[in-house]
Amino acid sequence: MTVEKRARPPIAAAVSGLLAATAALGAAELGAALLRPQASPLLAVGSAFIDLTPAWLKDFAIRTFGANDKTVLLLGLVTAVAACAAAVGVLSTRRPRVAAGGLAALGAVATVAALSRPDAVPTDALPSLVAAVTGAPALLVLRRARAPREPHRALETAPQTTHRKAAAPAPGKAAERLQETAPETVRTDRRALLRTGVAVLGFAAISGGTARAVNAARDAAAGGAGLTLPLPSDPARPLLPGGDLRLPGLSSFTTPNRSFYRVDTALVVPRVPYRDWRLRIHGLVDRPVELTFDQILSRPLVERDITLTCVSNEVGGPYAGHARWLGVDLAGLLREAGVRAGADQILSRSADGWTGGTAVEAVLDGRDALLAIGMNGEVLPAAHGFPARMIVPGLYGYVSATKWVTELKLTRFADEQAYWTRRGWAENAPIKTASRIEVPKAFARIPAGRTTIAGTAWAQHRGVAAVEVRVDEGPWTQALLAPSPTPDTWRQWHLDWPATPGDHHLEVRATDTAGEVQPSQRTPPFPDGATGRHSVLVTVR
Repeated sequence: MTVEKRARPPIAAAVSGLLAATAALGAAELGAALLRPQASPLLAVGSAFIDLTPAWLKDFAIRTFGANDKTVLLLGLVTAVAACAAAVGVLSTRRPRVAAGGLAALGAVATVAALSRPDAVPTDALPSLVAAVTGAPALLVLRRARAPREPHRALETAPQTTHRKAAAPAPGKAAERLQETAPETVRTDRRALLRTGVAVLGFAAISGGTARAVNAARDAAAGGAGLTLPLPSDPARPLLPGGDLRLPGLSSFTTPNRSFYRVDTALVVPRVPYRDWRLRIHGLVDRPVELTFDQILSRPLVERDITLTCVSNEVGGPYAGHARWLGVDLAGLLREAGVRAGADQILSRSADGWTGGTAVEAVLDGRDALLAIGMNGEVLPAAHGFPARMIVPGLYGYVSATKWVTELKLTRFADEQAYWTRRGWAENAPIKTASRIEVPKAFARIPAGRTTIAGTAWAQHRGVAAVEVRVDEGPWTQALLAPSPTPDTWRQWHLDWPATPGDHHLEVRATDTAGEVQPSQRTPPFPDGATGRHSVLVTVR
């Protein structure tokens, strides 16, 4: 009698692949935590993906997902890894060598990604190698655990009768016993797979949990908790009465730290212990300088109100915010180093290897450019650049506001390009005159009668001179401007409107102190910032 093998369930094989991948990633995360967190395979691949992202896809991600763009990317990576792992698990049932090759290929991709980072060191390859070395044995163990046994072997191992000369069972009886034994064999295979799967999952949980604990301890040590910043020797001017209109639905004049926009390429916030932090100023200088955080604290500190804007901000978008910054005069630092003739670019480098290119002239022309260490009366939050970041008023963030800054290299635009300029964005990016309607919101339904139209406008380092509003393509009406302490901040504005029933189109435009009026035609952010007028549709009942 011929007994066929029971087919291996594809679901069990796919689950085996997922469990093996989970164990591999857990071991890799632990290795990265012990070496360098940025060497994590997921983070390395995600960062490499960001580097390769074209401008249109970057803008789409920011426009669609906002501050959650990095979370969406990580979820996408996890989903892709899970799909690959499940496919490898199914493949291992018939072609284990090919499946092992698939795991090796995934490890190779992660290794190349880790070593391609700007600040990579040779040991960054180790976590990805650990993942490959861990995943392959885990998959083999799980494969063996789920492998079905021959039913006739179960029959051969059945308890024998105590009588030595017992007659051989009749064929019908043997088949009956086989049918009784085979289900028990299936249950035994499932129990073995369950035990092995729990063991592999436990290993992944322990290694991953340990990695998180190590990273949490490192983050706590790196943060500025308990650090008290000195008072500024040159404090900011007091905010003028009425500068914040405090209208419901209108952004506050000063943006709280927790609400301040964040747009950068870092998948996880770099954690730099401030006692280990160094700022190096070198390149085309007469006297290279290296400063510690304590040396920065010992210098006279300057406090300024400055509004920042991201070049990715669409017309009417949310990526603008205002804060009171504390730091040292950036121009003074450059003059101490002695900028040589011919140097026209400050190539700033972040702790994660990202670079930004700032025109030397924009820092030395008298504006309040800072190396900031404080924000809104607090130590600079980690998400916004602790221990230190650049702030250069009047320029979009990608050329002026490098976070986690560790290096300032004086060079030439003709010789070196920063991260985004290599990808086609403009070298010089002054912030364009902009305004937005915040009250009422788009598609709002409001009662008829006197209502308020309000919003914010900015033209950093030039200042906003006027804001005008029109309804349904009618005449432009001057809005009332709230006072602003300096040209480097945005201004709130408002206008009383006698709203009549029906659907209405509200439009705003600003004029800066140079007489530049917002154009009517909209252009996208690439390559040097969006332009155009913001408008909303509302319904009056």
